[in-house]
Amino acid sequence: MHPEAGTTSGTCGAQAAPAGGAGLLLVVAGPSGVGKTTIVREILRRFGGAFSVSATTRARTASERDGVDYWFIDEPTFQRWIAEDRFLEHAQVFGGHRYGTPEQPVRDELAKGRLIVLDIDVQGAENVRRKIPGMLGIFVLPPGEDELLKRLRARGREDEAAIARRFAESKREIERARDGGAFNAFVVNDDLPRAIEEVASIVGARLARR
Repeated sequence: MHPEAGTTSGTCGAQAAPAGGAGLLLVVAGPSGVGKTTIVREILRRFGGAFSVSATTRARTASERDGVDYWFIDEPTFQRWIAEDRFLEHAQVFGGHRYGTPEQPVRDELAKGRLIVLDIDVQGAENVRRKIPGMLGIFVLPPGEDELLKRLRARGREDEAAIARRFAESKREIERARDGGAFNAFVVNDDLPRAIEEVASIVGARLARR
């Protein structure tokens, strides 16, 4: 059963301590294969808080759980949620599928003074920045284009033509992220443990200032 406004977020770790009723929205973005998921999981393990569960029109894979990894909804439902202004951001991305972040769960967590994390694309981050200017945006970069292409191939999920299209899209996304104003920091994932520590340091510093 799907929530009528995406009313559930995935919680993880200990409760983040309230700070005057104002939580922290962390938006993490970066090209496919750059290591965002691993970084986000570690941030949630260290700091607690919630991971915002996005809605999508794409098909669920065998390993994914509805309501945990994504809310898997059909196109008419997605369009209805757009019409009812239920998304904090939404976009049609690589492959033609739609993704969106239900807004109310994010607002609810922020009102509790908690950390909530979004893993979205650059366009989504720009839209969220307009609605919640105080968000913390971190863009994760690969060490270089050759390494990015290597990581995309190593995933083993797509044929070479699809990889080439995703690689081209990733390069455009990196350029857009650098030129735009959605992100507070850029972290190069040339070594995963080091990248995790850098992101954790940025998040910890922001949390300490609340």
